Amino acid sequence: MAEPDRLVGARAPGSGIDLAAIVAGFDLPVAAGPVEPLGRGLINETFQVHAGDAGYVLQRINTGVFADPGLIMSNLVRLGEHLGRRGSTGLQIPAAIPARDGSALVRGADGSVWRMLELVPDALTLARIETTAQAGEIGRALGRFHRLTSDLPLDAVGVTLPGFHDTPAYLGRLLAVSGRIGPDGHDPVVTDCLAAIAERRALASVLADARAAGRLPLRVVHGDPKADNFLFSRTDGRALALIDLDTVQPGLVHDDLGDCLRSCCNRTGECPDGVPCAGFDLGLCEAILDAYAAEMGPVLGADEIDLIYDAIRLLPFELALRFLTDHLEGDPWFKVAYRGQNLHKARVQLALVAAIEAKADRIRALIAQAFDRTTATSREDTDDRLSRG
Repeated sequence: MAEPDRLVGARAPGSGIDLAAIVAGFDLPVAAGPVEPLGRGLINETFQVHAGDAGYVLQRINTGVFADPGLIMSNLVRLGEHLGRRGSTGLQIPAAIPARDGSALVRGADGSVWRMLELVPDALTLARIETTAQAGEIGRALGRFHRLTSDLPLDAVGVTLPGFHDTPAYLGRLLAVSGRIGPDGHDPVVTDCLAAIAERRALASVLADARAAGRLPLRVVHGDPKADNFLFSRTDGRALALIDLDTVQPGLVHDDLGDCLRSCCNRTGECPDGVPCAGFDLGLCEAILDAYAAEMGPVLGADEIDLIYDAIRLLPFELALRFLTDHLEGDPWFKVAYRGQNLHKARVQLALVAAIEAKADRIRALIAQAFDRTTATSREDTDDRLSRG
């Protein structure tokens, strides 16, 4: 990837915001230097700040998505404190840099809200997972995050995105929008998508029903564990950190694991030529599941394990609902480069659902293999500890 251009005059592109003034509001140990655009995020604007030998991440929080930026920062601080009490965890969480007035945020003259985090050194993101070793590192990091936060009280973190991963609600909104337009107002591609969704309508409530029946506990989740939210070491390829922690809140680990597998195991991407192709790589799936189970397997209950396959196909289905709804509403939520892009993305996610369903038996076998092995290992460790007294 080409190096980003430095900001001319230290102003955010197209906004006129003086980034130097924003940076000066944070309590950095040395004077800040150049500021550059960073990453490919679709929600928050992100920049890298150079200050001496260290680097920092400056972000303008999208208050249209996150109505309470202070809650995001409070969650981040509590998460950092919880992990800090455990000592070395093998998983980094970028620390927040306080403002000079002691608060967590700096407000621009235009009302914009900014935060600053430590930059994890010698790290990079991967736009796509190419090897089973990379996939295993992602599974390990996500499983470790879930395990390390499994004893964090749910009331210690607030809900930053109410209704996030409420698939029945997403389905209801799509049906309402579609109904207002009427069947005669849809083009054939939209009609095909709606038919594919109707065939799987019962899927939308699988996890919600299990949760309502008491089969699934709420846990602290990341909320957006796609491939490019993991930082890898430039030297040895280990997964060092989880970033983009704005969506940390109580939820179901199934949403995290399903979204992670959706993101990592579709090697075909979005097929920019317009063909809604998708494939689900079983090798990457196996590597993620095995590594995740090694970390989190002993923590999960039998019902949680039983519902992992449903989560794997539910998450692309949910995203298809959201993309299609956004298309029908005129693209108010997801950024698009052209009209029809959200419709294309919906078709890709539905194709991914079909690809997962075509491999259902093999995926279920991989889940059983990963968690049966973990259960056996956990039992052997317990027996060994008992034999030693």
